[in-house]
Amino acid sequence: MRRYLNTLYITTDGAWLRKDGANIVMEAGNEVRGRIPMHMLDSLICIGRILVSPPLLGYCAEQGICISYLSPNGRFLARVEGPVSGNVLLRREQYRRSDDPAGCAAIVANLLIGKIRNQRAVISRGLRDYGDRLADGARSALQVARKRLARLASRLLMERDTNLLRGLEGEAARTYFDVFNHLIRIPDDNLHFRGRSRRPPLDAVNALLSFLYTLLTHDCRSALETAGLDPAVGYLHRDRPGRPSLALDLVEEFRPVLADRLALSLLNRRQLGIHDFLRLDNGAVLLQNEARKKVLVAWQERKREELQHPFLGETAPIGLFMFLQAQLLARHLRGDLDGYPPFLWK
Repeated sequence: MRRYLNTLYITTDGAWLRKDGANIVMEAGNEVRGRIPMHMLDSLICIGRILVSPPLLGYCAEQGICISYLSPNGRFLARVEGPVSGNVLLRREQYRRSDDPAGCAAIVANLLIGKIRNQRAVISRGLRDYGDRLADGARSALQVARKRLARLASRLLMERDTNLLRGLEGEAARTYFDVFNHLIRIPDDNLHFRGRSRRPPLDAVNALLSFLYTLLTHDCRSALETAGLDPAVGYLHRDRPGRPSLALDLVEEFRPVLADRLALSLLNRRQLGIHDFLRLDNGAVLLQNEARKKVLVAWQERKREELQHPFLGETAPIGLFMFLQAQLLARHLRGDLDGYPPFLWK
């Protein structure tokens, strides 16, 4: 059981969580392994086979503490929360905008501009950090991908059809992930990236990316709810029962900066190796329990890093940027901003 900022992560398989006064108590193997006050918590993330007592579930719902359940490989399973608050007028405008083709496309274009330019920034950082040590073919491939992403980002400004915008996003994703392996600077073939695979991830890099994307989705969902928005009704991602579409929309801007860059750092600094992953009989690859703890520590350290917000001009921990972007989206929907300003990493 570990607490980082205002989120409590429970990673011990078979742990039992119960309420004791205003504290959360974790038991495992008939022993008390941890106790922590709940008044500073906003959320709990249970990874793996974690049991939560009914009194604790009820108390968390009353106190506005959401509980998210993740599979051992980090896939989101369920979320338990109490009554949802928020501005009903803001949510009505959110729903109206999602049904308005022009208004929806304008938001999607800006979201994707943020994503694609941040992907390009990740490639540029790789060229700057490793350019002299890259083989000529790898360096050339990264330079071509960087130029292509810049062209795709420019095309987004001219399109106002959501389906066409989704097509450009798919093209950008293929361009980015086709060269992603060149950014992994370790010789172990078992840690090479051979293309994006999900449900289940089929190699170590995909297992790490999927786990980080799940953590990011949790934070984006919390940010949207804090801003009074409905995380289920999005613009880029189509509505689907049980899917937090707007949270997935917001995730897109932060994937390259928070998740992809962190994954590359953990691998290139050899903080994770092939021994930190487990391959199942069906071909799925999962993070080992101790490796998940390493990733969680690195994730929270990354979120504590301070950065100047490009639109607001203020310096804040990058972990708060999801909340800032959710507030900017809410301001746009209320009419306070002409457009949604995406997060652009420099």
